Amino acid sequence: MESQEKLETILQEASIVNAYDKHVFSNNDKSIKIYKKSMKKAIKAIANHLEERDTPFTGTSISTIKQKIDNIYLEENKKGKSLDYVLEELKDIYLDDCIHFHNSKYIAHLNCPILTPALVAEAFISSLNSSMDTYDQSTGGTFIELKLVEWTLDKLGYLENADGIFTSGGTQSNMMGLLLARDHYIKKHYGIDPKMDGLPAEASKFRVLCSEVSHFSLKKNLSLLGLGQNAVVPVAVDPDFKMNTSALKKVIQQQKDLGNIPIAVVGTAGTTDFGSIDPLAEIASIANENDIWFHVDAAYGGGLLISSLHKEKLSGIELSDSVTIDYHKTFYQPVSSSGFFMRDKSFVDYIKYHADYLNSKEQEDEGIPNMVKKSIQTTRRFDALKLWFTLRMIGTEGLSSYMEKAIANAQFTADLLRNRDDFEIIHKPEISAVVFRYTPFTGNENSYCGINSYIRKAVFNEGKAIITSTKVYNEVFLKFTLLNPLTTQKDIEEVIELIVYHGNEYSLKN
Repeated sequence: MESQEKLETILQEASIVNAYDKHVFSNNDKSIKIYKKSMKKAIKAIANHLEERDTPFTGTSISTIKQKIDNIYLEENKKGKSLDYVLEELKDIYLDDCIHFHNSKYIAHLNCPILTPALVAEAFISSLNSSMDTYDQSTGGTFIELKLVEWTLDKLGYLENADGIFTSGGTQSNMMGLLLARDHYIKKHYGIDPKMDGLPAEASKFRVLCSEVSHFSLKKNLSLLGLGQNAVVPVAVDPDFKMNTSALKKVIQQQKDLGNIPIAVVGTAGTTDFGSIDPLAEIASIANENDIWFHVDAAYGGGLLISSLHKEKLSGIELSDSVTIDYHKTFYQPVSSSGFFMRDKSFVDYIKYHADYLNSKEQEDEGIPNMVKKSIQTTRRFDALKLWFTLRMIGTEGLSSYMEKAIANAQFTADLLRNRDDFEIIHKPEISAVVFRYTPFTGNENSYCGINSYIRKAVFNEGKAIITSTKVYNEVFLKFTLLNPLTTQKDIEEVIELIVYHGNEYSLKN
């Protein structure tokens, strides 16, 4: 009797599962029909939303958005809701108030508008769900990614022995550069394998040098790598916020005199705030003289590699040991799409592992290209397909024109602000970032901080445009990051008018 009851329970549970199997994407006719219908509804919802909104934000408060989501009980209906219900709910809790990076007046962070070919690719990536860790999970996808890696290596000027891999973003790519730098130094100078034996006692003295305006991921990654944030040694910048190479030489010597061990220097090709590009060729020479690793963080500036007008700004990048490039910035790809590249493919040995159930040594001996050996990720999306669609449909000339328009917009903005008495701009834009502040009166630095902080918040809360702010030597400045090629000079002028309006509003209140 007990066995019979158990069997009936199992059959009953099976019938419940069968009731939901319409949601399992499969190659049967019923599943494909549901997929087509569902995707059509989703695309319609997105298109309708885009047609309804003409601002980058609605100005809705944090508390309002949070309350809407707090009010939802995820298990109120254990059998689930219809797609129509969920789409309508999504409209209320997300779509209506989401940030529009593609709006011509979104000029805040390094978020690019995305290209339609990449959106088409996303449908294939998500629906077929290839995993790029091994060939038997990705087949042709492996060779598409390898082809794009080869294409990027050629643009970098790396020689035939180089290699690379797609990653989740600049932070991961920078981590890989620092990881290889650390382990290469350990193997070369201590003769041990850090994968097996860990770090030598002297690792507490390892130091990585970078400009004082480099990306925060360097500190974050050195902490994760066991060297600590204090292993980062900042180097002074020049008036254009580029690394001062004379200061670099002095800092290297100072660290040696202190008994510390410089193992790497990081040059930035496009700082987050200023878009400044360090003198890469000079840094490469200094790194070579001191026998230390040279990594270039070109997450922002990598897109200049395909521009005939601006690629010379990255001169010297070909002399580096490793490079970070974010395709989801200046190549206009959806998040995530990034890459890490190394001058010598033998450096892969520092991160390579074998698992018999995944990428056995025998498979490598057979020449099977299991990409997991080059990555610190295992399961990995086929993000390379987005760039593939983009290059095949738009081409490098068309793609580079978008970045060139953004750079031209930055130059227009800088010239406009320099010719006004009520603004201060503190650098010469090299890519598409412009850092400035509103200074309508003669006052102290604290009053300028107050008015510019207020402006940034007021513009965001109004929703007609989105800009951001930063601190330069502890003083608040506003920042435009111009990536959208559809942003016009009129858009820029109107955003500046908003800044002046809210600046006057602040003055009346204070």
